[in-house]
Amino acid sequence: MERIISNETAPNQGEYIKHIKLKNIDCDKKAMIVTYGCAQNETDSDKLYGMLFEMGYTRAQNPDDANLIIFNTCSVRENAEIKVYGKIGALKAKKKKKDSLIIGICGCLMQQGHASEKIRKSFPFVDMIFGTHAIHNFPQLLYETMQTRKNIMDVEQTDGFIAEGVPTYYGKKYKASIPIVLGCNNFCTYCVVPLTRGRERSRNSRDILAEIERLCQNGLKEVTLLGQNVNSYGNKGDLDFPDLLLEIAKIDSIKRIRFLTSHPKDLTDKLIQTMAGCDKICKSLHLPFQAGNNRILKEMNRKYTREDYLALVEKIKTAMPNIALTADVIVGFPGETDQEFLDTMDIVEKVRFDTLFTFIYSRRKDTKAALMEDHRTHEEKLSNFNVLLETQTRICKEINDTYVGNLYEIIDEGISKTNLNMRHGRTETNKIINYKAKSEINEGDFVKVRVTESMSWSLNGVEA
Repeated sequence: MERIISNETAPNQGEYIKHIKLKNIDCDKKAMIVTYGCAQNETDSDKLYGMLFEMGYTRAQNPDDANLIIFNTCSVRENAEIKVYGKIGALKAKKKKKDSLIIGICGCLMQQGHASEKIRKSFPFVDMIFGTHAIHNFPQLLYETMQTRKNIMDVEQTDGFIAEGVPTYYGKKYKASIPIVLGCNNFCTYCVVPLTRGRERSRNSRDILAEIERLCQNGLKEVTLLGQNVNSYGNKGDLDFPDLLLEIAKIDSIKRIRFLTSHPKDLTDKLIQTMAGCDKICKSLHLPFQAGNNRILKEMNRKYTREDYLALVEKIKTAMPNIALTADVIVGFPGETDQEFLDTMDIVEKVRFDTLFTFIYSRRKDTKAALMEDHRTHEEKLSNFNVLLETQTRICKEINDTYVGNLYEIIDEGISKTNLNMRHGRTETNKIINYKAKSEINEGDFVKVRVTESMSWSLNGVEA
């Protein structure tokens, strides 16, 4: 790579958008973004698409049609990293056939030095490498690439900086995901997020509310607030998270408010009471516990005990008896014994989560857990993982069975992905219902649906 561009000295990006738009006036420019990872990565891709559309690009339906291909990468698990390298390698032949093709790699993985260096050395046909802190600089990076045909690299760390006003493609008029907290301060020993997205910083509440108000003018009804730890939202002199929720709830057009992710150590009584007392805040909570054994939790640096977690769940369910709880769980953390795994299973049985996102531990470079001794084989971990999955599948089905025969209001999300003869939407508790419509329904409409059948991971129903 021949240039490194600092975010702190990047000129006004609007000028680069204008320049590239002029270049694209007489061209059929198409772009494709392949996104891996979490909701934060999805919103970064939405920003990239927003800037691309401003520059005159349209969305390519397949790689062969694209003039520009970007991989937005995830670094949470090793498999995601390996998959990215394979996908990038497959583009080498396309680049030879179409020299004008521009290839970019961005996202969390590129903020890790070993990965960005591997791309630089092993895949020299990649035109742009940029990290999570440089998303707003994308127009400049693309312009420089077009003008010089030199490889560009921007993986600088800019903790504390928040770029507002970046053009964003939201996809759906009726719902949107809005980041409110960037980065993380928790440094869980298995996690690279503080290294790839920087230290925690909160957007100003005025900017968040203004963004939501603008979207409401185009029909926004449901908003999901995003952060590695939304519970710790807040700047000095600004709103805390519960108060931000209440300010959003004052916007008439907003009918549903969701958020993720919540860290158990920071979920306050005030937030519980705010959720319970506000009809617009969905009674659905993602509350990762990761492991059920206190020694493992301490090794993970989670800063709570199993007793703390269970007491918190009891508070939540007392205030909101019908709340749907979901969580993340890691199986096979370094040194975890079968007995310690049973402590995790005990929490699963006690809490009865509506959904669990389950993972076998993946060693990540530069984390403290990567240095811990681990004598368990993958087969032993997989055996425990399968026990967890089987148990949770049973619990999910038992919970979903209680929905049968009841009436629920959903926001329609279009044709079902599993049955083209049905439509689908989500309940307030985030349950997917595939349903038969009796009337003309449009995406974004509120529909009352009676549940007729339950599966492990979804429900079937009919418009009431």
